[in-house]
Amino acid sequence: MPNELAVMARGLTKTYPKASVKALDDFDLDVPVGQVVGLLGPNGSGKTTAVRILSTTLQADAGTATILGRDVAKRPDSVRRHIGLAGQFATVDENLTGKENLTMVGRLCHMSRGTVGARAIDLLGEFGLADAADRPVKTYSGGMRRRLDLAAALVARPPVLFLDEPTTGLDPQSRLALWDVIEALVGAGTTVLLTTQYLEEADRLCQQIVVIDHGRVIADGTPASLKADMGATVLELTLDSPEAATRVATLLGGLANSEPHLLGATVELTVENGPAVAAEALRRIDASSDDLLGLSLREPSLDDVFLELTGEKTDVDAGAVAAGLVQDPAGHAKEPS
Repeated sequence: MPNELAVMARGLTKTYPKASVKALDDFDLDVPVGQVVGLLGPNGSGKTTAVRILSTTLQADAGTATILGRDVAKRPDSVRRHIGLAGQFATVDENLTGKENLTMVGRLCHMSRGTVGARAIDLLGEFGLADAADRPVKTYSGGMRRRLDLAAALVARPPVLFLDEPTTGLDPQSRLALWDVIEALVGAGTTVLLTTQYLEEADRLCQQIVVIDHGRVIADGTPASLKADMGATVLELTLDSPEAATRVATLLGGLANSEPHLLGATVELTVENGPAVAAEALRRIDASSDDLLGLSLREPSLDDVFLELTGEKTDVDAGAVAAGLVQDPAGHAKEPS
């Protein structure tokens, strides 16, 4: 049924007492079968915590969640047989070959040797790793490891796949290649819940986007509808220094629908009448002592929507970092054993 939910969460709450962090606060989520739903949020929003609860690797303090109708708390073993999980960092064994890694995963899923052997060969070919099948993973590049990690999550052909920032740290070419793989999976019927730091990734892959902040959903819709809801034009002004940008933001504040956003030496304003406001902005800046290096008017992007909703750029989930559940970009925390 097209309206059947692959993933459903109601009222999920999770607190990390040692870190004094409430990662999820009455969190709700619906993921229809056969879709890619993107879970976006700024630093500390609870994205990784949500994925860990839904994939049965962490227990919620309150609330319920189901995967294809199976309760994640009451039937975790059944849930695990229907999901695949690829986390933020590749979890493959670098001392084994690519083929040995996939074979090991298949055997852990109780697949027969013959079945898992054929499945491993198919996946290695599908992910462009056939030539490296018999090489130790420690000789793989970062992009190859990420592809192998995703292949491992697919060995048992799970109908629901959780991807927690799958392209973090990849070069642009490897990221594009992984996007193609994800699109092919969805085309074959897989349901995907995707968390990502890259808004262009969500814009391309997701049929629906859920924005989470401080553990609560603050917006949801298609990428197009979220951008259309802004109903405005973005005026972007580039100055010669962050200090000049701060002065200009104050100078132009009354022209915007909301508070101007400062991004280094750039000022962004969300405005209704773009050309008229741009002309007035030029007049005011010309009368000031600051030098304008560039000006542009454009339609809102998903980045603008996210910035307008949260006041921040996307970042790693600080709640999970503080609790030691994930590694931050500087490598200060590790996944607990």
